[in-house]
Amino acid sequence: MAQGKQTPRQKMINLMYLVFIAMMAMNIDAEIIRSYYDSTQSLKETRLLTEDKNTGIFEETLKAKASSVPDTFEQPYQQYLKLKEKIDALVTHVDGIKDKLQKDAGLDLKADLADNFNALNDNTTVTEYFFNSGDENIPSGKAKELKAKIDDVRNYIDQTFAGNPNLKKLVERADKSLITEFEKGKKINNKNWLQYKFYHQPLIAAISNLEILQNDARNVQSDALAMMLQEKVDANIKFNQYEAIVSAPTDVVTGKPVQATVVLASYSNSNKISINGVDRVENGKGYKTLPTAGLGEKTFSGSITVNTADGKPQTIPFTHTYNVISGPQEVKLQQGLMLSADKMNVVYRGLENPISGSILGADNAQLSLSAPGASVKSLGKGKWIVVPQTGNVLKMTLSGRDPHGRALTQVFEYRIKNVPAPQGQIRGKTAPFMPATSIPNQIVTATIPEFDFPVSFKVTGFKFKVAGKAATYITGNSLQSVEGLVKNLKSGDAAWIFDIEAIPEGLGNYKPKAASPIVINIQ
Repeated sequence: MAQGKQTPRQKMINLMYLVFIAMMAMNIDAEIIRSYYDSTQSLKETRLLTEDKNTGIFEETLKAKASSVPDTFEQPYQQYLKLKEKIDALVTHVDGIKDKLQKDAGLDLKADLADNFNALNDNTTVTEYFFNSGDENIPSGKAKELKAKIDDVRNYIDQTFAGNPNLKKLVERADKSLITEFEKGKKINNKNWLQYKFYHQPLIAAISNLEILQNDARNVQSDALAMMLQEKVDANIKFNQYEAIVSAPTDVVTGKPVQATVVLASYSNSNKISINGVDRVENGKGYKTLPTAGLGEKTFSGSITVNTADGKPQTIPFTHTYNVISGPQEVKLQQGLMLSADKMNVVYRGLENPISGSILGADNAQLSLSAPGASVKSLGKGKWIVVPQTGNVLKMTLSGRDPHGRALTQVFEYRIKNVPAPQGQIRGKTAPFMPATSIPNQIVTATIPEFDFPVSFKVTGFKFKVAGKAATYITGNSLQSVEGLVKNLKSGDAAWIFDIEAIPEGLGNYKPKAASPIVINIQ
């Protein structure tokens, strides 16, 4: 294209072609940075929710207990306040670093993300902030100040709580997440912790790493609160008695599956607990003979009183409702109709939701179900397939006759939810860490985590992208063909997999949303 003598027109065409290619590469990188930016914003929102939970719930609970039972809770509360002071200082300091980096890089928080592409992709600002003259072997004074604040939080936790076996997990979490050097001075790809996190990193990556640090600090604070409260609650009363409890109906209908629940219960025979509203108490358990005279719904109630650590009684009421029926020969209707979703307490839009209904003691083959706004397919004897389409609530009307021939109709409301979008994954993770040499050995998968339906996906293609190179479309689910693209990647680099094409199995005709992208972090 550049050989031989060219006319001005040909030169102009060649130049426009090069500009077009550059613009395509820039647009692809911008989409990747947009995803990275959105993930960082989600991290920040999660951290703010954790802060609200810490101060609005757990902290107020510990403060109240320290006031009412100072002998038990005052020392943990004072230790927590000191820890909170240090974590607040760290989080505030990191906020200042983020503001400084964003300002120096020219990031305009009021502008569109597309207008901030160059600032978010800038790695010079981050490197010069954390390393003197950009030399990765000479940390700046600001970098040392950040490391000192992290060490201050971790060292306080180690010195204050290491001797408390009930807070062992808190110490372990702090030692793992609030670090300034890798374990035992090790390096990853010949890089220490500071180099690995911030040397030659684009602004968006540095902001993300700093946000992760703030999240880890707030989660450690949350763990401290929860463990301090749990430790003292357990110390008040020893639950030293155990019993297997089976919960199951005593009357069942022929041919209808019935499920029993079996649990191991722990209770206390301490004299700090008393049970009222029962006939007798033996070894920490209350016994009550239920009245069974007359048909219908009956209730009995009482209370359990616990003497707390300060000697003050705390009363917890209880109520139990049961039905008296006429006997095993006739399971008589007492509560009307029953309807249950086989797998969930909601129904999913566009999916075949299995629904079961029944009337106690009646022939379920005579039941009918209608659901405006959804298709209903009968499977016989009180079972249907319901496929919701529009709206947020589905009203299903169940009709039939009770054992005495009386007509019954009842409306049941179920929430309608959309099927979650699948996640793109490698090794079960959306952002795995691995050496560049391991990438060609990986398989791209898609899944919907913790979904109620047995769903699987077959990945048929995706796009693969590394910085500085155009995205490549890959057919199938293997990364074997990208070996040439990743051989020059270094620690701290990243590769992106997006526009994942996946064929679902188990969703019928429903077309799920596109799978989320994958970020491969190079070690």
